[in-house]
Amino acid sequence: MRKIVPCFFVFSLFVNVDLYGFYPNVAAAQTAPLPSPGMKVTQTNTALVLTDPQNDFLSPKGVAWNLVKDSVAENHTIENIELLLKTAKENKFKVFVSPHYYYPYDQKWMFGGAMEHLMHGIHMYQRKGPLSLEGFKGSGADFLDKYKPYIEDGQTVITSPHKIFGPEANDLVLQLRKQGITRVILAGMSGNLCIESHMRELIEQGFEVAVVHDATASAKINDLDGDKAAKINFRMIASASWSTNETIDKMKNS
Repeated sequence: MRKIVPCFFVFSLFVNVDLYGFYPNVAAAQTAPLPSPGMKVTQTNTALVLTDPQNDFLSPKGVAWNLVKDSVAENHTIENIELLLKTAKENKFKVFVSPHYYYPYDQKWMFGGAMEHLMHGIHMYQRKGPLSLEGFKGSGADFLDKYKPYIEDGQTVITSPHKIFGPEANDLVLQLRKQGITRVILAGMSGNLCIESHMRELIEQGFEVAVVHDATASAKINDLDGDKAAKINFRMIASASWSTNETIDKMKNS
């Protein structure tokens, strides 16, 4: 008995058609422009989310400063994060901070990836414990001083800490949903680690995400350029990859 092949399938093999909304062949997909979906910004359901706006990355006294300082200077990261905070507060956008803290028992982890080992080795984001602020003020785990008026205003939501790179282990997603947020403007440190991991998880959780590509920075280690890697993935994964100036305009005109 001969197998009957639907005629539309045979037709699609010989004619350059796109039956299912996808590019019919790899060559066409490689030469077509990458879509730019964009993201609508509104005060009611869009929030600014910052990861790790802390001294260990953003202060010259921070233990990771030498890893990111070139990228911070190129992107004007410190100034751009402050501009985003200022604009968000002036235009009544909700702000969420997902910080990174390590407690003494976290130093006893038995395994981890390359950057986990590096962070633990240089003692990033160290705190005495989850119930103690002893030695916190001005430490590497503390927020950069110029950001404190915005973060410590009693309105900003500071989530529980994320522990590796993404928000899977903290309450960021819960806090966003409880505030009716469906769209996120994402910035902070560091680009190819915590920002990218937050971007991926928030997208998987059903949020629209726009990343501010010059309000972050990444480590440059030998021939490894984390900033370049991050910006490529922001463009390929997020709904939008905006500059700080573009983001400010969208927030002011929302």
